[in-house]
Amino acid sequence: MRILHTSDWHLGRTLHKTSLRAAQESAMDQIVAIAADHEVDLVVVSGDVFDHAVPSAEALELLEDTLSRLLGIAATVVTAGNHDSLRRLGYGSRLFNDRLFLRTRLEEIGQPLCFSDEYGPVHVYPVPYLHPDTARHVLAADEEVPGTHAGVMAAAMDRVNADRARNPEPVRTVVLAHAWVMGGGVTDSERDISVGGLGTVPADLFCGIDYVALGHLHRPQEISAPDQHTRLRYSGSPLRYSFSEAAQDKTVTIVELGPGGVTDVQEVGIVQPRAMANLRGLMAELLDPQEFAEHLDSWVSVTVTDDRRPSQMWPRIQQRFPHALLVRHEPAGGSIDARPGLRAAEEKPSEVAGDFVKFVTNGEIEAGEAQAFDRAVQDVREQESA
Repeated sequence: MRILHTSDWHLGRTLHKTSLRAAQESAMDQIVAIAADHEVDLVVVSGDVFDHAVPSAEALELLEDTLSRLLGIAATVVTAGNHDSLRRLGYGSRLFNDRLFLRTRLEEIGQPLCFSDEYGPVHVYPVPYLHPDTARHVLAADEEVPGTHAGVMAAAMDRVNADRARNPEPVRTVVLAHAWVMGGGVTDSERDISVGGLGTVPADLFCGIDYVALGHLHRPQEISAPDQHTRLRYSGSPLRYSFSEAAQDKTVTIVELGPGGVTDVQEVGIVQPRAMANLRGLMAELLDPQEFAEHLDSWVSVTVTDDRRPSQMWPRIQQRFPHALLVRHEPAGGSIDARPGLRAAEEKPSEVAGDFVKFVTNGEIEAGEAQAFDRAVQDVREQESA
C-alpha cells in the first residue's frame, strides 16, 4: 500500500498580514498532483487543516475543492489538530461515502478504519488533537487519566492497542496523531500546544505501530523510533509559515507498506511561492545595490543595525525590497539605556519626549523634533483650557 502523508495545511493563514490564498491554492494543487503521479492508495492528513477554529468561507471552499480532487485518486483520512474545531471539521462525517473519513470524535479513538492491499488488511487509527481537560474524561476507563498531553495520548493508545490485541493475526497499522513527540524540532510558526502544562509525548507510546503519521511540527523530520519496527514521521507543513522556516524545504511524505511493515519513505517537495530570507546589516549595506541582490524578489525580514534608528526606515527598505514583511531596528551595540519606567509627575513633557526618542532611536532628540513636540503640547494645552 502506498500512502501520502501530509499535515498542517493551515488553510486561511496569513504571513505577517500578507494573504497566502494563492500560495495555498498552489500547494493544494501540488499535493493532488503528487497523489496522482505516485498513484497512492491512501491519503492521510494529520491535523491543522484550518488555521482557525472558525474558518473563513474561502478556506472552506479550498478544502472542499482539494478533498473532491483527492477522492478521485484515493481514499482520504482526515483528523483534527489544535487549530481545528473538532466539531466543525467533523460536521457531516457520518454522511460521507466510503472514501472520505473525517475522524474528529474522541469517542471513536481505537475504532480502526480498515483497508487492504495484496498483502492483507491495514488498520488506520486516527487520533485527533487531545486537549487534556476534555480528553481525560472521555478516555478514562478504570483509572483516572492524568491531565497532561502524555497522559491522554497514553490513554488513546491504550484503546488502539486493545483493538489491535483483538485481531487473531498481526495486522499492519497506521496511527495519525497531532502532537509534539519528544525529539521533534520546532519553529516559530507552531503555536505551542504545551501551553498550560500539556507538554510533549514520549515516542515509546507508539511501540509496535508500523507507521505513525504525525502532525503539528512544521519541519519535515523523522523521530527516533522506540523500536526497530516503528517509523514516526512529521510530514511538515506544505508552506513556510514563519521566517524561522526560511531555509526549510517543504514536502509531503510517500510511505510504502509491504507485507511486514514500512519498506520505503520518500520526501516529495512542494514548490514555494517565493524564497524567504532573514537579512541583517547597516542601512547603507542593506540599500547598497551590490548587496543582497538575490533577495529582491524574496519575502524578507530585515534587521537594521545602525546605532540610531534611520529616518524613513520602513519605506526605504520596502523600496529596495518590495516583499519585505518585517523591518526592525536593533542597534549592533544594544540600547544605551534600559526601557524607561514610570515618569515622575514633575518632569517636563519635553524631558519625557527626549527620553523616549533616546530609547527608541538610540540617539538624542533633534532640535526640529523637540520644536514640533513643544508645539503639539502647546496646542493640546490651549484646547484643554478653551
